[in-house]
Amino acid sequence: MALAVRWLFGDQLGPHFLDDGGADDRGDRQPVLLIESKAVFARRRFHRQKAHLVLSGMRHRAAELGERCRYVRADTYRSALPSRRRLEVSHPTSRAALAFVQSLPNVEVLPPRGFATGLAEFRRWADGRDGKRLLLEDFYRRARVFHDVLMDGDQPAGGKWNFDQDNREPPPKVKSARSASRLGVAEPWWPAEDEIDDEVRHDLDRWQAAGEVSFIGRDGPRRFAATRAEAEHAVTRFVRDRLSAFGPYEDAMLSDDAWLAHSLLSAPMNLGLLDPLEVVRQVEKAYRDGQVPIASAEGFCRQLIGWRDYVWHLYWYLPAGYRHRNALQARRNLPAWFAELDADSVQARCLSGVLRELAEHGWVHHIPRLMVLGNYAMQRGWQPAQVTDWFHRAFVDGYDWVMVPNVVGMSQYADGGLMMTKPYAGGGAYIDRMSDYCHDCRYDPKRRTGEAACPFTAGYWAFLHRNREQLAGNHRIAQPLRSMWNLADLDELLVQEEHRGSQPP
Repeated sequence: MALAVRWLFGDQLGPHFLDDGGADDRGDRQPVLLIESKAVFARRRFHRQKAHLVLSGMRHRAAELGERCRYVRADTYRSALPSRRRLEVSHPTSRAALAFVQSLPNVEVLPPRGFATGLAEFRRWADGRDGKRLLLEDFYRRARVFHDVLMDGDQPAGGKWNFDQDNREPPPKVKSARSASRLGVAEPWWPAEDEIDDEVRHDLDRWQAAGEVSFIGRDGPRRFAATRAEAEHAVTRFVRDRLSAFGPYEDAMLSDDAWLAHSLLSAPMNLGLLDPLEVVRQVEKAYRDGQVPIASAEGFCRQLIGWRDYVWHLYWYLPAGYRHRNALQARRNLPAWFAELDADSVQARCLSGVLRELAEHGWVHHIPRLMVLGNYAMQRGWQPAQVTDWFHRAFVDGYDWVMVPNVVGMSQYADGGLMMTKPYAGGGAYIDRMSDYCHDCRYDPKRRTGEAACPFTAGYWAFLHRNREQLAGNHRIAQPLRSMWNLADLDELLVQEEHRGSQPP
């Protein structure tokens, strides 16, 4: 009987998606199918650099696999599928893709790969909570023990499970003399483009010129690993050169440094090029060898086997309708200036700077996403479904499973507190403390009203007022709600913010 064909989606590109480890010989190795569907890019306006990265990753993988891989360029997936051959496919990463493959004849869906904790294992844990909240910290500690990560016997390495309090340093005020980076770290390692990237860029230009596709953002050099070898090299360089500084400054923002000490591994990991546990083992080894402090190692491991896995599992565990939650009744449409990454129309230095970086790279790290972009959207009451879709399309590492919990649950508090204990709303004081954006900005983070009023500071109080009834029972927000009624300029502030509406600040 002929071997089933292993169908790989564009985010299943690592060797762990093939049972033979991806070896390429002329023996009985399972044949592979990769389908490049133009309809995926035609249906929605993705960031140009996201489209480039995905296509580059797929075409590089096909080249690596050689003759055992059939690479089909088609208008749709369905039109490219063989009609009689048995197919196998690892569990896709979106509900829509899973429903599609389950509707096809002769397709076997295998368990998901590329995550530390299995779906059944998470469900047993979640179902056994007896009505308790599905807290990240509880899940993370269980994963640490189960996978024996940063454990000294039955105790956490360094004597604590979580070093988050040590990882919230504001950025240094002056640049280090050791490098161009203010953090004193080496510049990230950048992959070198090749003829496959040239071909991808040519094809995207041709599709765009013909009006077949349309993008947001700008083209630019490929900044993220598109092959397994590149991804492995990126891990090694990050752990060696940047991980130590990642921990203390992971929440910091700098106007002249988009990368700081971040790993830039989320994009290749979400392409399936890396398995999170192999990265975690390398990080733990660096800690055990005395190369990085425990706070940095723990903080990074928490992102991989904690938050990343947690978000993946919540996507599948929560009901399909979760994506449509809108507990705060946010009704405004996403404005065009935001959707199109129009940084030049914005005067607020933080928001303008983050939109510009996103337009240039298709990426900013988690704090600009949460406390600048997401915070502003929530303050203005933009529809969470539109915000979620925008985050999915605008980021090179954005996928449906990534953005539905991150945006609906965390960023926009649209689930009413199912995932987070309070809204991640903040005023200009937070941005001023954790960045240098407020310096030379026309707005003053201490001002709520008037020409110099910071749109984040004013927006914070307007958000609390608009949602005062929904948030009334939340003890974590009780003190700000009480303080709101004592603001002497509250009425003026509310009129000002209503007038601002969805205009660029």
